[in-house]
Amino acid sequence: MTSKPVFRKAATVLATAASLSAASLPAAAQSGGASWYGSGHRTASGERFNPNGMTAAHRSLPFGTRVRVENKRTGRAVVVRINDRGPFVRGRIIDLSRGSARALGMGGTSYVSLQVLN
Repeated sequence: MTSKPVFRKAATVLATAASLSAASLPAAAQSGGASWYGSGHRTASGERFNPNGMTAAHRSLPFGTRVRVENKRTGRAVVVRINDRGPFVRGRIIDLSRGSARALGMGGTSYVSLQVLN
Protein backbone atom coordinates (compact mmCIF):
# COMPACT_ATOMS: atom_id res chain seq x y z
CA MET A 1 0.00 0.00 0.00
CA THR A 2 2.80 2.44 0.69
CA SER A 3 4.29 1.96 -2.77
CA LYS A 4 1.34 3.63 -4.50
CA PRO A 5 1.80 7.08 -2.90
CA VAL A 6 5.54 6.89 -3.57
CA PHE A 7 4.87 5.88 -7.17
CA ARG A 8 2.38 8.73 -7.59
CA LYS A 9 4.83 11.18 -6.09
CA ALA A 10 7.61 9.98 -8.41
CA ALA A 11 5.28 10.19 -11.41
CA THR A 12 4.26 13.72 -10.41
CA VAL A 13 7.89 14.79 -10.05
CA LEU A 14 8.78 13.31 -13.45
CA ALA A 15 5.77 14.91 -15.12
CA THR A 16 6.63 18.27 -13.59
CA ALA A 17 10.25 17.99 -14.72
CA ALA A 18 9.15 17.06 -18.24
CA SER A 19 6.75 20.00 -18.46
CA LEU A 20 9.35 22.42 -17.12
CA SER A 21 11.95 21.26 -19.62
CA ALA A 22 9.45 21.57 -22.47
CA ALA A 23 8.38 25.02 -21.30
CA SER A 24 11.97 26.20 -21.08
CA LEU A 25 12.98 25.22 -24.59
CA PRO A 26 15.29 27.89 -25.92
CA ALA A 27 13.66 30.71 -27.83
CA ALA A 28 16.48 30.17 -30.34
CA ALA A 29 14.25 27.46 -31.72
CA GLN A 30 11.25 29.78 -31.91
CA SER A 31 9.92 31.28 -35.07
CA GLY A 32 6.49 32.65 -35.77
CA GLY A 33 4.42 35.76 -35.96
CA ALA A 34 5.48 39.07 -34.47
CA SER A 35 3.44 42.19 -33.90
CA TRP A 36 4.23 45.59 -32.46
CA TYR A 37 2.67 47.95 -29.98
CA GLY A 38 3.22 51.63 -29.35
CA SER A 39 1.13 52.60 -26.36
CA GLY A 40 1.05 51.85 -22.69
CA HIS A 41 2.17 53.35 -19.41
CA ARG A 42 3.93 50.57 -17.53
CA THR A 43 5.29 47.22 -18.56
CA ALA A 44 4.82 43.98 -16.65
CA SER A 45 8.35 44.40 -15.27
CA GLY A 46 7.28 47.70 -13.69
CA GLU A 47 9.32 50.06 -15.84
CA ARG A 48 7.85 52.89 -17.88
CA PHE A 49 7.04 51.87 -21.46
CA ASN A 50 9.23 53.57 -24.09
CA PRO A 51 7.60 53.14 -27.51
CA ASN A 52 10.84 54.04 -29.29
CA GLY A 53 12.98 51.67 -27.22
CA MET A 54 14.44 48.37 -28.33
CA THR A 55 12.22 46.27 -26.08
CA ALA A 56 9.70 43.49 -26.48
CA ALA A 57 7.06 41.38 -24.76
CA HIS A 58 7.37 37.60 -24.54
CA ARG A 59 5.13 35.13 -22.74
CA SER A 60 7.77 33.17 -20.83
CA LEU A 61 11.31 34.53 -21.17
CA PRO A 62 12.64 36.21 -18.01
CA PHE A 63 12.66 40.00 -17.86
CA GLY A 64 16.00 41.41 -18.96
CA THR A 65 16.71 38.61 -21.44
CA ARG A 66 18.28 39.88 -24.65
CA VAL A 67 16.89 38.32 -27.81
CA ARG A 68 18.01 38.65 -31.43
CA VAL A 69 14.92 39.02 -33.61
CA GLU A 70 15.28 38.49 -37.36
CA ASN A 71 12.57 39.51 -39.81
CA LYS A 72 12.48 36.60 -42.26
CA ARG A 73 10.98 38.73 -45.03
CA THR A 74 13.47 41.60 -44.97
CA GLY A 75 16.48 39.84 -43.45
CA ARG A 76 16.93 42.67 -40.92
CA ALA A 77 17.76 41.80 -37.33
CA VAL A 78 17.73 43.69 -34.02
CA VAL A 79 18.56 42.87 -30.41
CA VAL A 80 15.74 43.60 -27.98
CA ARG A 81 15.37 43.32 -24.22
CA ILE A 82 12.33 41.51 -22.79
CA ASN A 83 10.51 43.82 -20.36
CA ASP A 84 6.84 42.93 -20.79
CA ARG A 85 4.44 39.99 -21.12
CA GLY A 86 2.54 39.08 -24.25
CA PRO A 87 1.50 38.74 -27.00
CA PHE A 88 -1.95 37.48 -26.12
CA VAL A 89 -2.97 36.68 -29.69
CA ARG A 90 -2.84 33.13 -31.01
CA GLY A 91 -0.02 32.47 -33.45
CA ARG A 92 2.25 35.29 -32.31
CA ILE A 93 5.42 34.68 -30.34
CA ILE A 94 6.64 38.21 -29.59
CA ASP A 95 5.33 41.77 -29.35
CA LEU A 96 7.90 44.39 -30.31
CA SER A 97 7.98 48.04 -29.30
CA ARG A 98 7.37 50.48 -32.14
CA GLY A 99 11.08 51.38 -32.29
CA SER A 100 12.27 47.81 -32.71
CA ALA A 101 9.52 47.09 -35.26
CA ARG A 102 10.63 50.08 -37.34
CA ALA A 103 14.24 48.90 -37.22
CA LEU A 104 13.07 45.53 -38.58
CA GLY A 105 11.06 47.15 -41.35
CA MET A 106 7.72 45.87 -40.05
CA GLY A 107 4.46 47.47 -41.07
CA GLY A 108 1.96 45.28 -39.25
CA THR A 109 2.84 41.70 -38.46
CA SER A 110 5.81 39.74 -39.75
CA TYR A 111 7.29 36.26 -39.56
CA VAL A 112 10.40 36.31 -37.35
CA SER A 113 12.90 33.99 -35.71
CA LEU A 114 14.21 34.44 -32.17
CA GLN A 115 17.63 33.67 -30.73
CA VAL A 116 18.32 34.15 -27.01
CA LEU A 117 21.63 35.92 -26.46
CA ASN A 118 21.89 35.69 -22.65
